Amino acid sequence: MESNRILIVDDSPMIHSIIKRALEPNGFVVCGCAKNGKQGIEQFNELNPDLITMDITMPIMDGLCASREIMNINPNANILMLSAMGDEEVMSEAKGIGVKHFLKKPFKEDEMLEAVRNILKG
Repeated sequence: MESNRILIVDDSPMIHSIIKRALEPNGFVVCGCAKNGKQGIEQFNELNPDLITMDITMPIMDGLCASREIMNINPNANILMLSAMGDEEVMSEAKGIGVKHFLKKPFKEDEMLEAVRNILKG
């Protein structure tokens, strides 16, 4: 069974629950949950997760800034962007930063699970 470690960075407790509910029964371990980009960077450094799910719109530091910082720390980091902001400009910026995949909220749990598996396969 898979035992990849996932860090969730999103200011919505409901999204934390949805992601956990999708991943944990499939063998993934949610190793941390952060409420903003600043906490996300701190937990990334502390926990060294295999993949980060990242929201864009959050207080203190948004997901694009946090993703940029994480990619500066580790250019091989796996980031899955999950956001209601799905316009081409935002997706293009995320891709330019090094985000591996972008899912628009609301997303289906199986879509997210498939994206996580594909990213981790390389």
